[in-house]
Amino acid sequence: MAGHSKWANIQHRKGRQDAKRGKIFTRLIKEITVSARLGGGDANSNPRLRLAMDKAYAQNMPKDNVERAIKRGTGDLEGVNYEEIRYEGYGIGGAAVMVECMTDNRTRTVADVRFAFTKNGGNMGAEGSVAFQFKHCGQMVFAPGTNEEKLMEAAIDAGAEDVVTNDDGSIEVITPPHDFHAVKAGIEKAGFKPEIAEVIQKPNVESVLTGDDAVKMQKLIDALEALDDVQEVYTSAVIDAPA
Repeated sequence: MAGHSKWANIQHRKGRQDAKRGKIFTRLIKEITVSARLGGGDANSNPRLRLAMDKAYAQNMPKDNVERAIKRGTGDLEGVNYEEIRYEGYGIGGAAVMVECMTDNRTRTVADVRFAFTKNGGNMGAEGSVAFQFKHCGQMVFAPGTNEEKLMEAAIDAGAEDVVTNDDGSIEVITPPHDFHAVKAGIEKAGFKPEIAEVIQKPNVESVLTGDDAVKMQKLIDALEALDDVQEVYTSAVIDAPA
């Protein structure tokens, strides 16, 4: 990835997510509800719920909204019963794409996702067609200029799986999914604050897209993310952010 700034791309992605803030509450409420249904309503014993709640509060979601979503998940309040579905496919240049959805109508969702792929130059694949190209893990990203030696020491002490320094000076800390909260707490206790901290599907190999290919790939991602049933879109493509 010579000449490519991973940090610039991360900031660009954050900016695009902020611009779509109107849909964030809806997606977070779905995640909280499903997390509570699958693992119970106690965030202390349900890491997935705790992460969803942390995200919700980071977006200034009112506590009442969070508590109602938990109660719907645990069955204390009536609500829509969502199921999780993952779709896989290929984008521009054969880039791998994974689409995580929560839906109350599987027929509608698969039709919408397939249409978004087809209309924007991609192809929907069979289950398992690209999942092997991703690793489920916790990821924390720290800005260029962070003290690499001290961060690495704090991350290792906290139980991180890997620490990667990118060419542009940004640093990634990778954790097993279930250790994410403990590692994050340990790193923050040492005085470091990540710019991004989430549990993701991380591509094993990335490919940088530029020019027309980058524009086309961004349109495909935007089309998928705009769907009401889509929670997250992951891709092996790195879309080079404009300067």
